[in-house]
Amino acid sequence: MRAGQWDPKQNKVVINELPIPEPGPNEILVKITSASLCHSEIMAIERPNLEKPFTLGHEGVGVVEKLDPSAEGKGFAVGEAIGFLPIVGCCFECEGCMVQTLYCLNGKPEVQGFTKPGYFAEYALVDYRNAIHLPEEWSLKTSSVFFCAGMTAFHSVDDCQLKPGQWLGVIGAGGLGQLATQYAKAMGLKVVAVDINDTTLEVCKAQGADATFNSRPSKEYVTKIRDLTQGGVHAAAVFSDARAAYADAPQIIRVGGLLMVVGIARDPLQISTNDIAMGKYRVKGANISIPQRMKKAVDFSAKYDIRPKVEIRALGELDDMVREMRAGTATKRMVVNF
Repeated sequence: MRAGQWDPKQNKVVINELPIPEPGPNEILVKITSASLCHSEIMAIERPNLEKPFTLGHEGVGVVEKLDPSAEGKGFAVGEAIGFLPIVGCCFECEGCMVQTLYCLNGKPEVQGFTKPGYFAEYALVDYRNAIHLPEEWSLKTSSVFFCAGMTAFHSVDDCQLKPGQWLGVIGAGGLGQLATQYAKAMGLKVVAVDINDTTLEVCKAQGADATFNSRPSKEYVTKIRDLTQGGVHAAAVFSDARAAYADAPQIIRVGGLLMVVGIARDPLQISTNDIAMGKYRVKGANISIPQRMKKAVDFSAKYDIRPKVEIRALGELDDMVREMRAGTATKRMVVNF
């Protein structure tokens, strides 16, 4: 099978021929139909001390090809279309797994696309406990985006627990911010999007954002947002990993509002402990979450016809895709079809 692998010695993606893997305990062999590039891939390739090529990708969907006997009778059959989460090696049941499977107390969690083979390949292994059936109306060519970006965007909005008519600030109008805008509008919220890229802001506007602001020219946008929202947004979800995004976010939040941490910044956040202690705003985080929460996100996405804006690419273009992601020039989620 063909697989897109990051080669640390060549410092680029190479397309290699690999054997099709055999499913082991609790595993399903999936024929991948689409895999999409996530910003976290940059974290994967920039890890120190990498020596061997590894298969990228932790957003994927596909069709069940084969099941290990231990995965039979668990709700999945050959030929069915499924999506899946990428954290494996966990028990899926302990106290840690109920928070995030990376914190499993009984296993040794690993992430596909990082320390285990990922989904930019014609076939991949999936733990059946990470899997869910795809809605019939979802395309196998584009729905991979839902299984990291979509899950994260949904939870980041849903976990703000806002009421219809309240304001959500979307800081970072890339793929995640664009999906969050769709989810927020479907929940009846008002959205103001902030970015330094006019092109991505235009996409957010087209997907329903009530207002958009480019934060690069000046800090006047803070005053404009506070005026527009009559005091500030009720919650600001930061999808950017930029230090400036997190530094500016509290300025647009109304008193008693929420800072939703989503983008993984390279440096620790600098926040005022006095502001937190005095209740000026609260801090919460959201991520891809756990398999037990997938169904709510999938059902909501299907019901409200949430559709990610994607660009279809070929596997041979994966190195170009990574370079575009690193350079910050990508304006949509990039998807490889198989």
